[in-house]
Amino acid sequence: MPLPTRSKDEEHLRLLAVFHYVVAGIGAVFACFPLIHVAIGVMMVTSSGFMGEAAKGTPPPPGFGYLFIAIGGTLVLIGWAAALCTFLSGRFLARRQHRMFSFVMGAILCAFMPFGTVLGIFTIIVLSRESVQRLYAAA
Repeated sequence: MPLPTRSKDEEHLRLLAVFHYVVAGIGAVFACFPLIHVAIGVMMVTSSGFMGEAAKGTPPPPGFGYLFIAIGGTLVLIGWAAALCTFLSGRFLARRQHRMFSFVMGAILCAFMPFGTVLGIFTIIVLSRESVQRLYAAA
């Protein structure tokens, strides 16, 4: 016997919320990888012999170290912000709040292959249903 539409929609929203949490966690971990560039940049700035002796030449100017720090730090912050927004979207899905925020996050998640793409497509499909829109209106 098929489930009524309302309980099926609620189950889909619950699963989407859980998957948003999982993708947010994975995204936060992968956003830490540019910290390697930050560490290399700090070593270039603070340690004068970091690259000079091994390369048998003069070390790069400190500007390169600061460039590594700036770019790596920016990428980490962008990744963590995307992970935070994905987590918030999961919370909003679980509470049936801010449907448009979750819809926009679903569209943004489509850029993060492969998990974000799948999650983004399913989020857009579920949130576009008329019955789900009524669930949000009732909440």
